[in-house]
Amino acid sequence: MGVSTSSPGKGISVVTVDHPPVNALPVAGWYALADAVRAAGRDAEVRCVVLAAEGRGFNAGVDIKEIQARGDSALLGANSGCAEAFAAVYECEVPVVAAVQGFCLGGGIGLVGNADAIVASEDAVFGLPELDRGALGAATHLARLVPQHLMRTLYYTSRTVSAAELHAHGSVWRVVPREELRAAALELAREIAAKDGRLLRLAKAAINGIDPVDVRRSYRFEQGFTFEAGLSGVAGRVRSGFGKDVPQ
Repeated sequence: MGVSTSSPGKGISVVTVDHPPVNALPVAGWYALADAVRAAGRDAEVRCVVLAAEGRGFNAGVDIKEIQARGDSALLGANSGCAEAFAAVYECEVPVVAAVQGFCLGGGIGLVGNADAIVASEDAVFGLPELDRGALGAATHLARLVPQHLMRTLYYTSRTVSAAELHAHGSVWRVVPREELRAAALELAREIAAKDGRLLRLAKAAINGIDPVDVRRSYRFEQGFTFEAGLSGVAGRVRSGFGKDVPQ
């Protein structure tokens, strides 16, 4: 359990999250994920990273129960840890392919929104239930997956969208049966990894350099409002009702 790294093929590194029951990561988990992705990207032999998860869903965001138990220190830690993990994916020196199954919520959107490509299972759903959790954030990353007005509607309603819908918007590369997800992600990773390693790293830096949005800065801006919601007491009031609709 936790975060592990494997090498299923030449030039490919798979970083896998396994934190039962729903891959809602505690503070330490976000930092571990960031470290694993950065380490994979620094490896001169690696040309593509696959970000995957075990279990029913890809990621259910932060561990709300840890925040409920530890209060502000855990909230600060989670915000910082998420920022580091999201940035690690975006700034990874080689392309990152996200392999998404089941639910991809909250912090999961931050991860896949910063990935270079997404392969998803047919049962995958994507969304930001932040307003139902007494939190804010990751609109930066949702806006990389869907058009602006849809992003706003999803954010305000806490609704989810399917992998098929994201495929229609062009943000998901392929949608496959769940049992074929890992193979499909590795197929894309192998195609990418077949390119010249140095040129791939230059391409990643070039594409990030022309990105119209500074994702690290814009996400940190969002987090300021998360802190305001916490200090005002509204986040705690909403969070106190958490637990009835979390994926089990």
